[in-house]
Amino acid sequence: MRNELTPQFSILDITVCPVMAHIASLAHSYPMSLSTIETCFGPLYRSIGVYLDGELQGFAILHQIFEDATLMDICIHPKSQGQGLGHLLLQHVIASARDGGAETLFLEVRESGVAARALYIRDGFKEAGRRKGYYKNEEGSEDAILMELKLSR
Repeated sequence: MRNELTPQFSILDITVCPVMAHIASLAHSYPMSLSTIETCFGPLYRSIGVYLDGELQGFAILHQIFEDATLMDICIHPKSQGQGLGHLLLQHVIASARDGGAETLFLEVRESGVAARALYIRDGFKEAGRRKGYYKNEEGSEDAILMELKLSR
């Protein structure tokens, strides 16, 4: 019998673009648009959602071509941040990329994304480069930090 006070987390493939766009708009200063998210469904992409008691709380979009995989976005609803859902979702993305034959998982993150960078470093990502002034922000622009994780089988 399930304890009604214990939240039930699940991770599933998703196809709910409008809900994803809404969560992204709440969690990111400069979120992907709905039309951009819609382009991330197809044979080279996998959209993965983390659910709490059946309600989508966050998502990740993984793009993979042969041995290279890229985390296009990862996002947790602000009301659910700090509960370990980002880590849980990232672990699932890493396993999915590895199971798909990827040798390296790449991502980029805003320089101001301190919490996100800490999550990535905690899970073994290393800084691999920078794109100067790549992202828009209130002051004009900020660097994109390129990160990578070598995957072992």
